[in-house]
Amino acid sequence: MGVDRSELEALISEALVDAYGPDEELTAWSAVLEDALEVPFTTTVLGQEVTVTKLDFPEHGGVRAVCVAAGHRQRIALTDLPLPDPPPAGAEWVAAYRLWSGRG
Repeated sequence: MGVDRSELEALISEALVDAYGPDEELTAWSAVLEDALEVPFTTTVLGQEVTVTKLDFPEHGGVRAVCVAAGHRQRIALTDLPLPDPPPAGAEWVAAYRLWSGRG
């Protein structure tokens, strides 16, 4: 993707500029990711081609990608979702979220 750590840290700062505390930080990430990440897109999960149709923000925290394949639907943590090559527009925000969450 070509985004270095300092650029990702700048994105994190931008996303969380008005967030105070963990709840507000997750709310900020949900807003940023919903606006920035272009969905739907296709990727591969465990050898199966899936379409990411939307993002889900469960009450218990985190961000999930809603993946659909062969009539089945599965939510996968965004921190665990392999992105395709080339990545969808807004993928740099996924990288920033992963770094912020400790999974980057």
